[in-house]
Amino acid sequence: MGSSRRDLRKLPKAVRNNIGVDLYAVQHGKTPESAKSFKGLKGVMEIVDRYETDSYRAMYVAALGDTVYVLHCFKKKSKRGVKTPQADIDIITQRYKQARALAK
Repeated sequence: MGSSRRDLRKLPKAVRNNIGVDLYAVQHGKTPESAKSFKGLKGVMEIVDRYETDSYRAMYVAALGDTVYVLHCFKKKSKRGVKTPQADIDIITQRYKQARALAK
């Protein structure tokens, strides 16, 4: 969805590989160990990858028919605690609504 593919390609190669392997598993009906539910949006999952001192996220939804929708990929830059920045939450929410509309 949106710029997710382009954003994923900008991440470090090791992160791209890890997230790619995990998304491949999702496409085959599995839930990777690195995936967890994203708080605040029911049905949205996040793949977490830590590389060097940074944390990267790929948000996806697989519960809409047979398609896996990658909603957002980003380097987490929260300046306070572990909370996902509001700008990223807004993008995820908007793309989730678009994915639900496409799945109908």
